[in-house]
Amino acid sequence: MPIDVRPRRSVLYMPGSNARALEKARALDADGLIFDLEDAVAPDAKPAARLAVVAAVSSGGYGRRELILRVNALGTKWGEDDFAAAARMPIDGVLLPKVESVETVRQAEAMLVAGGAADGLAIWCMMETPRGILRAAEIAGASPRIAGLVMGTSDLANDLHARPTSDRLPLLTSLGLCVLAARACDLAILDGVHLDLADDEGFARSCRQGRELGFDGKTLIHPKTIAPANAAFAPSAEEVAQAHRIIVAHEAAIKAGAGVALLDGKLIENLHVENARRLVALAAALAERPAS
Repeated sequence: MPIDVRPRRSVLYMPGSNARALEKARALDADGLIFDLEDAVAPDAKPAARLAVVAAVSSGGYGRRELILRVNALGTKWGEDDFAAAARMPIDGVLLPKVESVETVRQAEAMLVAGGAADGLAIWCMMETPRGILRAAEIAGASPRIAGLVMGTSDLANDLHARPTSDRLPLLTSLGLCVLAARACDLAILDGVHLDLADDEGFARSCRQGRELGFDGKTLIHPKTIAPANAAFAPSAEEVAQAHRIIVAHEAAIKAGAGVALLDGKLIENLHVENARRLVALAAALAERPAS
């Protein structure tokens, strides 16, 4: 049975009010784009930004990229119009800010359905407040429309009164809880942004840590970070080769009537094969992508 793995190594926030950025995004090598109507747009510019994003997305040209719209919360004066626009747009998902309850997800889903949204329009949830983190498992399972969680590490660190550290130690509990919630519900999960664009070493370290924790990719705020994020979250040639060896060894063991295989002195069980197949499927999906 084929494994459905969509690459989400690099997902770039695009300010909805920046027409030049919306145009430039068509040529960027990001796996996904988040058209932002919330934090990245000044209050008096939000209606115009919404119109600009609708026009840009409707005109097409974004190719294989996964397109997500970050809306303003329903409790704001822009939220209802954002949801109405999202329901009609040719996008893959809607990103809800500061999700703290199941009720928020269900209210958003009802708004999208009322607006005529297609069944395939997914909901993504920003995990960026202490209350949201503590309810991560409930939120992740709130609706079949939920496709993934997105860490809002900047807002979260602020709410926690956490000091910035290179190892992100103050955030590890929150990151781990959200990875657990996402995997328990078979969802994707994206790591938070790295704000210091001059800190290439810190960005690389953050990507490496995110992958080690189990994240599918990283949210980004500048195009220059796309290539290193793509490299960090893609399986290496060595990993793919080893995954193929694991699959072959396990299949040979099964044919021989054994429940486990021995490869390079290590036992290979079903759990190792599942992960190997996921890596192979991800590598195949990356190899089959068009250039833009």
